[in-house]
Amino acid sequence: MHTTTILQQSHKNKAFTSLLAFLLGTLGAHRFYLHGARDAWGWLHLAAVPAALLLRQLFPEADWFYQILPLTLSALAGFLEALVLGLMPDEKWDSRYNGASGRQSDTGWPLAVVLVATLMLGAGVLIATMARLFDLLYTGGAYG
Repeated sequence: MHTTTILQQSHKNKAFTSLLAFLLGTLGAHRFYLHGARDAWGWLHLAAVPAALLLRQLFPEADWFYQILPLTLSALAGFLEALVLGLMPDEKWDSRYNGASGRQSDTGWPLAVVLVATLMLGAGVLIATMARLFDLLYTGGAYG
């Protein structure tokens, strides 16, 4: 007797993925959730941690802003990814990430709250980063 087993893919939740990108985007948690441990972009996010530590060791006299710049850039990319993934239509999300799960996504208010928080914090971090960068580049850090 021949038996066939069908492996059912786990269903990826769009709201949870956006929340991961919002909270742990700096570490690439959302990339590893979606694509697994072989995701190069996830490892690039995670590489921001040793890069920041290396900058701190190599340039201890440098302004703290420069020392955490890899983490800041990774966080900004995570915020952007949270918005892109969260705003993707459910049909497109399911065809891309849940093709073999046998379920359909139906996102609601939790995702909307995550997206609003992402936009608020992400825009604030982007503006603060640009302001600090221009302060350091043009005034030598005269304003802080």
